[in-house]
Amino acid sequence: MKSSLIQKYNVPGPRYTSYPTVPYWDESGFTNQKWIETLKKSFIESNSKEGISLYIHLPFCESLCTFCGCNKRITKNHNVENQYIEAVLKEWTIYCNILEEKPRIKEIHLGGGTPTFFSINNLEYLINGILSLADKAEGYEFSFEGHPNNTTHAQLQKLYDLGFRRVSFGVQDYSEKVQKAINRIQPFHNVAKVTFWAKEIGYTSIGHDIIFGLPFQKIEDIIDTIEKTNSLQPDRLAFYSYAHVPWIKGNGQRGFHDEDIPKDVVKRKLYEIGKELLFENEYYEIGMDHFALKTDSLYNSFNNKTLHRNFMGYSSSKTQLMIGLGVSAISDSWYSFAQNIKTIEDYYQLLKEDKLPIYRGHLLTDEDLIIRKHILNLMCKFETSWEDTANYFSEIPEILIQLKEMEKDGLLTIQKNKIQITDEGKPHVRNICMAFDLRLRRKAPDTALFSMTI
Repeated sequence: MKSSLIQKYNVPGPRYTSYPTVPYWDESGFTNQKWIETLKKSFIESNSKEGISLYIHLPFCESLCTFCGCNKRITKNHNVENQYIEAVLKEWTIYCNILEEKPRIKEIHLGGGTPTFFSINNLEYLINGILSLADKAEGYEFSFEGHPNNTTHAQLQKLYDLGFRRVSFGVQDYSEKVQKAINRIQPFHNVAKVTFWAKEIGYTSIGHDIIFGLPFQKIEDIIDTIEKTNSLQPDRLAFYSYAHVPWIKGNGQRGFHDEDIPKDVVKRKLYEIGKELLFENEYYEIGMDHFALKTDSLYNSFNNKTLHRNFMGYSSSKTQLMIGLGVSAISDSWYSFAQNIKTIEDYYQLLKEDKLPIYRGHLLTDEDLIIRKHILNLMCKFETSWEDTANYFSEIPEILIQLKEMEKDGLLTIQKNKIQITDEGKPHVRNICMAFDLRLRRKAPDTALFSMTI
């Protein structure tokens, strides 16, 4: 990538796991009752066809990783497990009573925090409790995030027996100096062990998460990390940029100084070298910062143009309705978003009162729905079109004028009713999406809200 383009386009911007992005939600017209109305509408439209997705947030971690921006509670006290799972199951029961008809679950994803913080018995109790009120949809996909240091063979086996076939392990980087800076001491043999266990048990999609731009990270660290990763042959990879936003995430990201973090051209070089190494080992670029082998479902869905993106990240199948369970989890009915309360104590209290633990949300306008489609197309297909007049909106000519500069820089091509992102433009997909983001453009963006796009 040309250094001049990095300097030009390296600005704060959203990662677009939703549109509108959370900082630009209009909370003024949102109520729990309106959320329930859109929930029911979406459920009626989608449950019998594609089913629904569940994201379950499991927030507990035994130690703090200083690169992490997730909602988490640090504790070594495993007595917290039972109360939390009972609360999640109560929330699910409330939703099932609202929906009236039995849900068909297409996807379950356990995120965190550290899902493997929880014991085998409690994970089994959670999943059986969820499934006792629902049916599995055809072609269902259950996945979870595992910490290589504490994921056991027994956990992998039990979750496999419960229907899980996809697991992602957080690797980040194998450099001891980087690991110490981010407080994530994790030897290669721990990652190799859990990866081999998962393969041996029969998981069909094993993922590794790698981050570039971490403190003290150098080119030789990325080369070593990618080479070690290639030796294990995970089916898919997330290779994404470290989001340094300590002013939002608090002291957790202050275990190092700003000057310790690679920036701009140096940071992008880490990505470019890593990407070339992945290409050499037959990993293919799928969406933004994701790579997969040809045998992985993510590669097939990208090729078939059925790749989807939501708050859980990229998915090989789309569901219109996603319900988020657990503290801080976000739900998406397609027509509206709803986010749960962020503190565990308040989460418990609202459920004790038999209330959905929601504290904010956004009702999508007709304009939001159109722009949402375009941003999803750009993030999942690297192209979008308004050939269908239903996808046209009045600001498109203005957006095309703004994109002309990017076309001159070789980042995309503008056709009569369509734009396509070039290979050179793929690292700038967030910038291209920002041109369509009318809520961002109409309200002067607060640069402190987002990480840098490159």
